[in-house]
Amino acid sequence: MLGIIGKKIGMTQIFDENGKVTPVTVIQAGPCRVVGKKTMDSHGYEALQLGYEDIPAKRVKKPMRVMYEKKGSPNYRYLREFRPGNRQVIDNVNEGDEIKADFFNLNDKVSVTSNSKGRGFTGVVKRHGFAGFEQSHGVHESYRGPGSVGQCAQPSRIFKGIKMAGQHGNARVTVKHLKIIHVDADKGLILVKGAVPGHRNSLVLIQKEQ
Repeated sequence: MLGIIGKKIGMTQIFDENGKVTPVTVIQAGPCRVVGKKTMDSHGYEALQLGYEDIPAKRVKKPMRVMYEKKGSPNYRYLREFRPGNRQVIDNVNEGDEIKADFFNLNDKVSVTSNSKGRGFTGVVKRHGFAGFEQSHGVHESYRGPGSVGQCAQPSRIFKGIKMAGQHGNARVTVKHLKIIHVDADKGLILVKGAVPGHRNSLVLIQKEQ
């Protein structure tokens, strides 16, 4: 799926002509530049490299800076690959082309990928939604404990995948089938129905679904 790089601005709500409220996420979509093309003959797969957010050359590692210089491209903070899955799409795009918010149309379905909010080391109640124990009737110290996590002599170990306390959030998450509610090409903004992962100003990858 071909897509675009952007940043999550935040959430708001809009009303239709009947007064129905719809929660939406505002995303700054692009502008992105096509920095390179990966082909089956040269790289073993087909993809487009997109750059997002210009930065000074001194803030780029030397190998990346040399690569940008060879391609005659500005230096970018973010460089991501998209695999359209269609050779014709790659052939129709040239290095140096810009992809902006008008790449999307009203009512398009998109998939949005980002890192979810990191919540640190949390217990089973917050991490997995456990109910916890009784708040009275003899319970003490273990109100929010996990309870039993395994058997005794057999098998004398804890099985993999048991829900326990641990790192919560800060994971790569993709939300699919989100609907484009509005496109503001002048400001480079798109409004997506519902929530997308990540905090404000977090990097998001928006891919148009086939």
